[in-house]
Amino acid sequence: MTRVFLTIDAELMWRHHVAGHDAETILRRSLDPAGVGIGWQLGRLHRHGLKAVFFVDPMPCLVYGTDWLRRLVGRILEAGQEVQLHLHPNWTGARRGDRGAAHAAFELIDYSFSEQRDLLAGASDLLTAAGAPQPIAFRAGSYAASDDTLHALAALGFAYDSSHNGSEHPWPSAISLPVRQISPTRHHGLIELPVTLIEDRRGNLRHFQICALSIHEMRAALDHAVRAGHAAVTIVSHGFELANRAGTRPNRVHVRRFETLCRLLADRRADLPTSHFADRPALPLGRSDLPLGPSLVRTRLRQAEQFWSNWVEERAA
Repeated sequence: MTRVFLTIDAELMWRHHVAGHDAETILRRSLDPAGVGIGWQLGRLHRHGLKAVFFVDPMPCLVYGTDWLRRLVGRILEAGQEVQLHLHPNWTGARRGDRGAAHAAFELIDYSFSEQRDLLAGASDLLTAAGAPQPIAFRAGSYAASDDTLHALAALGFAYDSSHNGSEHPWPSAISLPVRQISPTRHHGLIELPVTLIEDRRGNLRHFQICALSIHEMRAALDHAVRAGHAAVTIVSHGFELANRAGTRPNRVHVRRFETLCRLLADRRADLPTSHFADRPALPLGRSDLPLGPSLVRTRLRQAEQFWSNWVEERAA
């Protein structure tokens, strides 16, 4: 079996804060935009009997209070899904109502080891105070993690990280692993579970994210992983990315991708079972799994689909 980690980053969107929206609008457009946000995703996951991991960023609590986080954590846990830790550190310097004028450094790798450790510890405390179990897995906002991040996580008792993204290496994804590393490996005291990649054209890597790959590419990547006996596939989505960037209408291209992916995983659960980190699944470590190779046909089909998505589906309502 090839374990699948279907991960969804859940956060308040900085761009809505910068736009000067009121708190209610920021919450709605970040977490439940246009009726295809986290609540809708939880419903689809339940319908298909899939496990998903929600990496939740608690740092906006420093600006917008904690009620929204308690409600979000409760919804995810009540739906039988998993909450783990996500972190965008720029919120530590933010102020309500200033349209983003004040902020701290955006990338976690721009902080020292001790600063990262303190940020991670504080974020973990915010998350557990909102009702989440003690987190054991982490993904950095923008994949911006370094070896210092992994050392800090290990010191705090984390078991997993899922920040390494070769398509964003060496900045801001700065962990000292090979660019093409997609198989889980033990690194600096914990298990690194890299984001899955494909090669969409020779020498160019693209990560497995709902808004980045077409269904043709997703299906091919899953088939490739099964055929090659990969240890794991790590898929990324966000609570907001099935809507347009304004959060005002569904992006039907992305919605269709999410729905089709759920059906694919449900139909192939014997080969591609979805997992939570809390399951502590047995993962073969240190394999030399390779990304799916390039296909001009798949790439051109996705580019045509992306053109439609960007020029039609992304229009504001």
